[in-house]
Amino acid sequence: MGSTPTDPPYTPHSPMKNTVLKYGFISGALISAMMLLTIPFHDRIGFGTAGLAVGYTTMVLAFLLIYFGVRSYRDTVGAGTVRFGRALAIGVLIAVISSACYVATWEVVYFKFMPDFMDKYSAHVLESARASGASEQQIASRKAEMDELSVKYKNPFYNAALTFMEPLPVGLLVALISATVISRRKSREAVGERREA
Repeated sequence: MGSTPTDPPYTPHSPMKNTVLKYGFISGALISAMMLLTIPFHDRIGFGTAGLAVGYTTMVLAFLLIYFGVRSYRDTVGAGTVRFGRALAIGVLIAVISSACYVATWEVVYFKFMPDFMDKYSAHVLESARASGASEQQIASRKAEMDELSVKYKNPFYNAALTFMEPLPVGLLVALISATVISRRKSREAVGERREA
């Protein structure tokens, strides 16, 4: 019987760390660049469905680097095999680094170039509430909530934490899918090779 392949142990200078850093920063550069490219068109895109579609589409495109990072580790380090747990860990770490780059870019954009962002967002929320038939009391309550949020958003730590939660769930989902697909694909290939033998 052949021995069961195991993932290389993690060390401070391990190939896993190199893979995570390489693909994490490439993904982070992409997601940051795409953010910067859409900023000039922000007023035209708006905060509605179009804005959400553009935002999450750019996130998904940048997070595709998670798949390529995990696959690269499997093919170059794992000799064609990677366990689900290791694949997921690599994907999650890439997502975290990329999301951190996204946050860093937004902090600069917001505090240096778009300090009126929350004013515009609050106006959009209140306008949507009126369009949906909300009462004046409900609108006033919503306005008070948005005023409180605007004050909190000026705090860099609160701003960063809130911004971090925008791309991270998308990255974690892509990491989960990538780990499942890549680890399962190689497992099936290995089973097929043993049957042929």
